[in-house]
Amino acid sequence: VQLQASGGGWVQAGGSLRLSCLASEDILSFPGMGWYRQAQGLQREWVATTLRAGASNVADSVKGRFTISRDNTKNMVYLQMNNLKPEDTAAYYCTAIKRTYNVWGQGTLVTVSS
Repeated sequence: VQLQASGGGWVQAGGSLRLSCLASEDILSFPGMGWYRQAQGLQREWVATTLRAGASNVADSVKGRFTISRDNTKNMVYLQMNNLKPEDTAAYYCTAIKRTYNVWGQGTLVTVSS
């Protein structure tokens, strides 16, 4: 599968962005889809997951501000990011979650200025 993320950019603190991830295969073939992020000099960290069965979850650091959603008919996964903070600045990566490993797309850069 190939994953194409888009929607990153520059925004002021308090602003919003919506990231999109287009998969080249049926996303229902994967147990889950998710988003991770990696700030410069730091390790990649989990942001959000949406499961094939319908459940979803987000990291505590973004809870109440970020929402993950999916459109199975379009093989799309979204990350709606509201009330962005400078600490949200990072490259955001879409991932397809398989049983024993993840498939990664290229990152899309989000920059939040104070």
